[in-house]
Order: sequence, then structure tokens, then C-alpha cells
Amino acid sequence: MTVAQAAALGLTEEEYQRIVETLRREPTAAELAMYGAMWSEHCSYKSSKIYLKTLPTEGPRIVMGPGESAGIIDIGDGLVAVFKLESHNHPSFVEPVQGAATGVGGIVRDIISAGARPVALLDPLRFGMPDEWAQRHLLGGVVAGISQYGNSIGIPTVGGEVKFDPCYRGNPLVNVMCVGIGEAAHVQRARAEGTGNVALLMGSKTGRDGIGGVSVLASRPFDAEAEAKRPSVQVGDPFTEKVVIEACLEIARRGLLVGLQDLGGAGLCCATSETASRGMVGLDLNLDAVPLREAGMEPFEILTSESQERMLAIVRPDDVEQALEICRTWGVLATPVARVKDGGNLTVTFHGEVVADVPARSLADEGPTYHRPAARPDWIDGLRASDPLSLDAPKDLGEALLELLGSPNVCSKRWVYQQYDSIVQHNTLEGPGGDAAVLRIEGTPRALAISTDGNGRWCQLDPRLGAQLAVAEAARNVACTGARPVAITNCLNFGNPEHPDVMWQFAEAVAGIGEACRALGTPVTGGNVSFYNQTGETQIHPTPVIGMVGVLEDASKRL
Repeated sequence: MTVAQAAALGLTEEEYQRIVETLRREPTAAELAMYGAMWSEHCSYKSSKIYLKTLPTEGPRIVMGPGESAGIIDIGDGLVAVFKLESHNHPSFVEPVQGAATGVGGIVRDIISAGARPVALLDPLRFGMPDEWAQRHLLGGVVAGISQYGNSIGIPTVGGEVKFDPCYRGNPLVNVMCVGIGEAAHVQRARAEGTGNVALLMGSKTGRDGIGGVSVLASRPFDAEAEAKRPSVQVGDPFTEKVVIEACLEIARRGLLVGLQDLGGAGLCCATSETASRGMVGLDLNLDAVPLREAGMEPFEILTSESQERMLAIVRPDDVEQALEICRTWGVLATPVARVKDGGNLTVTFHGEVVADVPARSLADEGPTYHRPAARPDWIDGLRASDPLSLDAPKDLGEALLELLGSPNVCSKRWVYQQYDSIVQHNTLEGPGGDAAVLRIEGTPRALAISTDGNGRWCQLDPRLGAQLAVAEAARNVACTGARPVAITNCLNFGNPEHPDVMWQFAEAVAGIGEACRALGTPVTGGNVSFYNQTGETQIHPTPVIGMVGVLEDASKRL
């Protein structure tokens, strides 16, 4: 393999040399594809993790914080709430319906990876101004994708945001939050443990859809040539997702799981390397056992495919048949594809030959870390110099009020959320349109209050203050229901991290989130970073979105 081939996979020359040093040889084609995916910005957080480590992550209700599939908090009576907020920005620009739909599917699988049943979805969205046909097309497609997928799998969409600004014209933001409820005794972890244990691949067959999603779409500057990138957008099947949810939860409930992880970005490569690394074990992975949707797939394609509705379950040998029987009952395809071993290496075979043999930790946890240049931009002083009080007062206050109420960012979004089923599962006490969603916790007097909030314009003026205000707004919205804010998840949407002004914005925003969370006592349970939200020369405003979860001790007293 050559440096040029590495560059095509998003790896720098220095990163390629680091791979050679790690392996003490040239990587195979499959290995290079694995490193290209796992060391991408999307998977490795190589530009952001030095800042994310500064966030507060501990609190009295925290059961599990950053590092697992989703954050978990204790909500009493042996129950936990599991929640996470993620982005599917670039795929939704390329193919709005499928991009948004698979964004829902992916975040739902993160929740079931923890052994919890998904009970709510929220969708913070950002687009360019709706007077353009292209923006209305994107908005309509994204809303259709979210509603079709969420409605089909029976999870209520109970809140979110829709905001418009010209900066999102070439790069919409499609963030999705999912909340689940589970039993503390059945919480699952995304790790492989126990030499000889078996990894089952559950769900859809593996095809070529989504190959390169984490490196082609999510970890490079975007451009207007979207058509060529359509193959990198995954295709979702919500009806398969529904039975996968039920099969996973039943296997967990019966105590058959050692570990569970979804196959999202970087597919089988990511799921196997991350579970092995967390468990400090190795895996023997047999690609010939992977059910394929298409003939003639190469090893690197099978490893990095992002075909949807797939899970990796680690089970003990004696429990394999029982787990497979549960899958057959639900009509879920499940196949043993790997076995846990000592030593720490992920060894991949195809047609009887070893095509990859790499330390799992080198893929999942020992990728590059960058402290990129960060500099306060000169143009920000000009923005801050503007004095709103210098604007002329409107001559007709009534006319000004009507114009304000009719503006896209203030007017009712009822036409959006009416397309979502917000009451399926029959636990929604307060749905879209209020300060925060409120959901009854079955079998208890309590309820959860959930809100998502963010303001890119504030953050463009002052990233630190804007991020603080986003946390505070989310907390206020939750408190307005009578609930006590407990913890947050976040989705940090920013431009190109190779630009010093963007890294300054990011560092300031993370600092602001940390300060606000410490002041409010709402630790960070995890989240997502989405960089490279730029088309041509246009960067989006820095847009940290906060998902806040609170607990209402007596649902009958909600405000």
C-alpha cells in the first residue's frame, strides 16, 4: 500500500507512517481501510478529545458517562434513563430522506446497546432560509425521513427545534436525540470479554451502502458535488430495526449477553475493534460467515460497510443456541462471526487467509491526537461592535409584531411535528410545542422531562457565552415542567477544524458548556462532535446543541 492510497482514505502521510510503525510492516488493503475509518475525525475525535476531557462527567445520579454507547442516569426504583444526541448532517444534505431516517436508526441502536427500551426521540434541525426551493426540499425530505422511520418503529418524536439561517444553506444540521428506559440490573456494556465467547452479528445483511461514510462524508470538507457521494449514504429499513430492538431486549432480559454494540460508523470494523479494546481482549473475525446482500464484496467493504439495522452481541458458548432461537422467533437474522481470544489483536480471515491482524487498541483507542492551532478571529470584533439600540424603532408596532411572529424562526412549527407520532407507547404527558417534553415512567409516580436547545447566532458572536446560554436554556425548559435538571448530552456542530478560528470557537464553546454544567450541577454523559460542516468557503455558525434530561418526582404535579 502507498501513501497516496492512504490519502484517498483520509489518512495523512504522518498517520500512514504511524500505522507502519505500529504494525512493523506495510498494512494490507483491508488494514489500511480499517485505520482510515477508525482514525477518521468522526470515529477518533482526534481534534476534539483534548477539550472534551475537560467537561464534568460525574454526579450522584450518573451510572455511566462518556466512553460507552450512551449516557445512563439513575431515575430510582431500580430503573435508569439512557440517552444520547448525535448528528447525521452530511448524509442528510446528500440524501435528505435516507440521511435523516438512518440518523434516527443509528441513535436508537445506541440506546438498545445499553439494554434500554427507546421511549422518545427529539430532532433539533437547522436549514438555510426557507424561501429557497432547495431548502424547502431538504426540510421536507428530512422531516419525512424522521417521521417515516420513527413512526414505523413505534417511538414517539416528542420535541426538537427547527431553525433557519443562511449559514446552513449548503450544510443543514440534522441532530437526533433518543431517550430510553431500562432496568439497572440489565444494563449492558459495549465490550467483549471472556476467552472463547462468541460474537453474533444480528440484523440486516451487509451490503455496499455507507462504505466510506465516516471518512468520505463526515470527516472532510464538504462540497457541492453531492451526487457522487450518494453511495456513501446508508439505506434504512425501520421494520427490520423494530424486530432487532425486540430481539436484543429479550436476549438482554434473559441474561444471555456479555456485551452489545451497534454497527454504526465504520460498521463491523468499529464494533469489533471497540468491543475488543474495551474488554482488553482480541477477536478472531471470519468474514466468510458474514451474511452478504451483494456478491463479490471485498474484505475492506465487508469491514467498513455501514449497512443499517445491525448489532454485535457477545454471548457465552453455552448461550449461543438460546440467543439464536430468540432471533429466529423475532425473524432476525443472526450468525456467529467471531470468537473472543487472548492477546488483544483483531485477526480477520477471508477465504481461509488472514487479511488483517492488528492490535484492537491501535484502532479504537490509540489513534492520533491533535492540538490544532486555535486563534480568535479578527472579524468577531466587528460583529460585536454592532449596537442593537442604534436601530430605528418601527413606525408601526402592530405591523412589526406581525412580521416578527411570521418570521421562519418564530412562527409555529406545528406543520413539522404534526407529521410525527408523538403519543405512541402512551406515556407522553407533554409533547411537541411546549417548553420540554414530559414522559411518564411506567410503574412509578415519576416522569422524565427532556429538552434540546441551541443558538448558533449567539455562538457566532460569543461561543463561550452562547454555549452557556444553550445549557441554561435547556435547564430552564426542563425546570418549567417542574422537573429537576439532572444531566446533559451534547452535539457539537462546527466547521473545519483545520481552520484556527473554528478551533477557537470549539474550545470556547466546550469551556462554556463545562462552566454552565458545573454551575447547574448537570454533568455531561456523552455526545457527539460533528466537524467539517462547511461547503465551499461558507462555514456554519458554531452550533452546540444541548440535550437536557430531568426527573420529575411526581408526574401529577407537572407544570
